[in-house]
Amino acid sequence: MPLARSLSVTSLSGLEEWDEEFDREDAVLFEIAWEVANKVGGIYTVIQTKARLTCEEWGENYFLVGPYMESSVRTQVELIEPCNAALRRTIDKMNSSGCKVYFGRWLIEGSPYVILLDVGFTAWSLDRWKSELWENCSIGVPWFDREANDAILFGFLTAWLLGEVCTQCDEPPHIAAHFHEWLAGLGLVLCRQRQLPVATIFTTHATLLGRYLCAGNVDFYNNLAEFNVDKEAGDRQIYHRYCLERAAVRCAHVFTTVSQITAIEAEHLLKRKPDIVTPNGLNVKKFSAMHEFQNLHAQSKARIQEFVRGHFYGHLDFNLDKTVFLFIAGRYEFSNKGADIFLEALARLNYLLRVNHSDVTIIAFFIMPARTNNFNVETLKGQAVRKQLWDTAQTVKERFGKKLYESLLVGQLPDVSKMLDKEDFTMMKRAIFATQRQCLPPVCSHNMLEDSSDPILNCIRRIGLFNTAQDRVKVIFHPEFLSSTSPLLPMDYEEFVRGCHLGVFPSYYEPWGYTPAECTVMGIPSISTNLSGFGCFMEEHIADPSAYGIYILDRRYRGVDESCNQLTSFLFQFCQQSRRQRIIQRNRTERLSDLLDWRYLGRVRYYTHTKHTVNCFSDHQGPMLCPLSATGFRYPRPASVPPSPAHSLHSSPHHSEAEDEEEPYDEDLEAEKDRVNIRQPFNMPNRNKNQTVSLPEKN
Repeated sequence: MPLARSLSVTSLSGLEEWDEEFDREDAVLFEIAWEVANKVGGIYTVIQTKARLTCEEWGENYFLVGPYMESSVRTQVELIEPCNAALRRTIDKMNSSGCKVYFGRWLIEGSPYVILLDVGFTAWSLDRWKSELWENCSIGVPWFDREANDAILFGFLTAWLLGEVCTQCDEPPHIAAHFHEWLAGLGLVLCRQRQLPVATIFTTHATLLGRYLCAGNVDFYNNLAEFNVDKEAGDRQIYHRYCLERAAVRCAHVFTTVSQITAIEAEHLLKRKPDIVTPNGLNVKKFSAMHEFQNLHAQSKARIQEFVRGHFYGHLDFNLDKTVFLFIAGRYEFSNKGADIFLEALARLNYLLRVNHSDVTIIAFFIMPARTNNFNVETLKGQAVRKQLWDTAQTVKERFGKKLYESLLVGQLPDVSKMLDKEDFTMMKRAIFATQRQCLPPVCSHNMLEDSSDPILNCIRRIGLFNTAQDRVKVIFHPEFLSSTSPLLPMDYEEFVRGCHLGVFPSYYEPWGYTPAECTVMGIPSISTNLSGFGCFMEEHIADPSAYGIYILDRRYRGVDESCNQLTSFLFQFCQQSRRQRIIQRNRTERLSDLLDWRYLGRVRYYTHTKHTVNCFSDHQGPMLCPLSATGFRYPRPASVPPSPAHSLHSSPHHSEAEDEEEPYDEDLEAEKDRVNIRQPFNMPNRNKNQTVSLPEKN
């Protein structure tokens, strides 16, 4: 399913200069999404992380529009008076007409202005607006779909807001409105239906129908062109939602998506090829010295090791210094997120490590929230036993140290046999007896409410990974998001990721994939797939991704068994790396963070907003983007050795330190070459935030 190349970050050097006669000072950007100051999913992360950069681009003329959620507003938003008279009149007019509209600053980096619409307060208009939607667009929405009802209320309020802004200005400004996902898409449709002077952009982060189809275990990507989209949406009772999404796509002046793989999906399911691909980024905070993030890795790894000591008490028959921590995290979508193929690969990896008599131990963490009623008693007991052993050791150490000090004070060498008395030995024996347990270390850290039907636990029972002494692969299922206040594993997600060695995300459906991107920014290698936006992005920009710690699993052109074998091979090869090789690979991975920086990727979105506004408010016929030339870049494979284990000449899982020391490697030289291979981030025009560029006032 080849897709003609759309504009993406690869073609940044081909971005045209827009018409300088267009005064961007008169342009205003409204960004509309259901997840503005309302954490639901990945779009919240997109908007939150790029807010600072967008504020630098647009200054006081950037406004986020979202739903009013009281619980979120209390902790995230500072309510203030509107900064502009025209906008103040707009909000006052809407409030006097039976709405509740709030204005404030979102308390995140950049402190962007937010306009929050109370959809619940306007629910009295729902039937009237549904009738208007049916009369004008022939889209009917059932009464029982609360999410779709919210989308209707939010869409009509958004269109009302934008229309009122145009009315309150004597000379309407050049307004660009960027809508995210189907929940906000109705506002775009109404803007076009009412012929408002607004340049519209619609971004789909994942198609509705694509997510439903993949969740149904269909051969999705090999049959994209064959689906009867109307029938499939109707069979899943989401036809009205699909109509809202497709209407927004068809009505938008510019249609964008976040990755090439999602562009293919949108072309077949939404029947429109995206005009531009705008990859998602992150706020990258670079360290002043390279070794700083390595130190953070060591500190976080030590904290994970402490948890492991407690979890495996009584069965700690493996060397923690030769233990590799793997993890998978995200929404609990067993097949879509690739947890099924990961578990199967772990079973095969366990066999390989045992037959090769490897001294490496793998501990695989599954961080996926599920329904639980409390922590597992045995898991909590393990942490209590670990703490008791630590306290005992500290007590004996203090008493031993005091006797040693007193012996040295009198000028005598201590008699080691007399340094520990009977009471000390009794205390230590009691501590050792406390570590004895009659059961295996638990696979799950919590009590599951649906234990017998849980997909992960059932798969573990089938493959037989029960954390026995013979297993070289251990599994820990943590069905709750991580928190620094947890009594079990008191670590934030970022700290936990930094302490692991490899993130494994073999997703089948992943329009972008923030989890491997976050790993990359923190210098942690990861496994992604060629069906994820992140994986396609990295394949496009790196000649040999595995050399930089980005392993791309082929799930598009291979069967499940072949993909599982490839994943097993990746994991086995990663286990063969020496400590020095892992450090080198982490350095290379961290250097890729520039590729994912909003200061770089933001140029694509800035181009989209500005160039499109130029086209819409110029004399051009049709507000479409101009054709663009594409000249990109690719990271070459590092010339220095040691190479990635996928290309290593060493076949033995036992790697000697002598071999490592003989391998030439110049960190500074390789880092400088990588810096040359990526262009400097585009310098956005900064507006003075203290100087408001006002909407035109009405006389």
